[in-house]
Amino acid sequence: MRIVTPIPGPKARAIIAADTEYVATTTKTSPIAAAEAKGVWVTDVDGNRLLDFAAGVGVLNVGHCHPDVVRAVREQSERLMHFAGTDFYYENQTRLAKKLGEVTPGNYEKKVFFTNSGTESAEAALKLVRWNRQRPLVLGLLGSFHGRTMGSLALTASKSIQRARFNAHTGGAMHIPPPYCYRCPYKLTYPSCDLYCAKILKELYFETSVPPEDVAAFVAEPVMGEGGYIVPPNGWHGALKRILDEHQILLVDDEVQSGIGRTGKMFAIEHTGVVPDVVTTAKSLGGGLPIGSIIYRKTLDYTYQGAHSNTFGGNLVAVAAAEAVLGVIEREHLLENARDQGEYLRRRLVELQQKYEVIGDVRGLGLMVATEFVENRETKAPAVALRDRILVEGYRRGLILLPCGKSTIRYIPPLVIRREEVDEGVEILDAAIAAALRDG
Repeated sequence: MRIVTPIPGPKARAIIAADTEYVATTTKTSPIAAAEAKGVWVTDVDGNRLLDFAAGVGVLNVGHCHPDVVRAVREQSERLMHFAGTDFYYENQTRLAKKLGEVTPGNYEKKVFFTNSGTESAEAALKLVRWNRQRPLVLGLLGSFHGRTMGSLALTASKSIQRARFNAHTGGAMHIPPPYCYRCPYKLTYPSCDLYCAKILKELYFETSVPPEDVAAFVAEPVMGEGGYIVPPNGWHGALKRILDEHQILLVDDEVQSGIGRTGKMFAIEHTGVVPDVVTTAKSLGGGLPIGSIIYRKTLDYTYQGAHSNTFGGNLVAVAAAEAVLGVIEREHLLENARDQGEYLRRRLVELQQKYEVIGDVRGLGLMVATEFVENRETKAPAVALRDRILVEGYRRGLILLPCGKSTIRYIPPLVIRREEVDEGVEILDAAIAAALRDG
């Protein structure tokens, strides 16, 4: 870590001003203007060197500018950049599809549709399940995030602002409360609750307002990302899947943020033993290049051409990057590192929880970990302003962090992180929390 100017520095402030004038209003969280990066370190335009605990919003699982990914992109771009893989043919797309089928849960034959982003993967999955089941409804969880385009937005339910002014144009989706043990919506306690948060689907919703014969699929993140890094209790996925199977409702596993090794498994659903019918990916698959996919049961495939397609899905250069990413994860044993460093990071965060009463909960899997900040542990009132001050104090000291949920900070460094870098990040976080409490 190296801080040579206040953040943002003069060059960064100029970029921020131009961005404000010319670029659409989106979701900016920190005034960091990056110039270059390597591994887990980012250098901004003013020469400040920061430790990245955000990984490009979960994109850079193999780290910034991994040499194998850079080499694959360079070599492919020198040969052929684009040839519309939905209309024509090229070998690396079929090779990547075969590999994705092999590493995705399920001992059934699979097919792959390539996309350019997480929301496009969600859209493709929604079209596939509705086409196949010929049923109008899809179900999801309150607090979930599946994208911001109009189809996926019907399922997204993590913040009302994401749906404001669009609700009249979204439809065909319904939600049940999340399996959020720290803030159980039913005021129950696990395991004496008997997984009511899953069984309510059959015991209440199917009996009152959601005819199961109208439901094509249930779409769920195995760890809820934008909604707060919520890890469902043991057995929840299995209980849900049994209900879905009873009514021939498909399970779509949204691994856009949790997949490609983030939790110490290639896909987070593997922690549960449940096998989904469709898996969506994006973010980290391309190592920094835009690519996503849906991997699904071959029996669900379209039976004629034209029901779905795109132009850039499976772009040659992005596919080359994705092949390199999967190779790096295997050769460098990054699943093991995610488990080891993730468990160590979690222990360090629990130490901070013991030090600071404002940390209400520490949760996560692998290197997909979070702390939820509260005003006090009795009421669990969300400490939103405090969380936001910690984010600011973090980047001022050289640590890049991201919020999620109402008052939660997520910690998602690249999977190449070393123990000493975990320690450095936690030490900065410790100082940021202390400063935020002192100045608040």
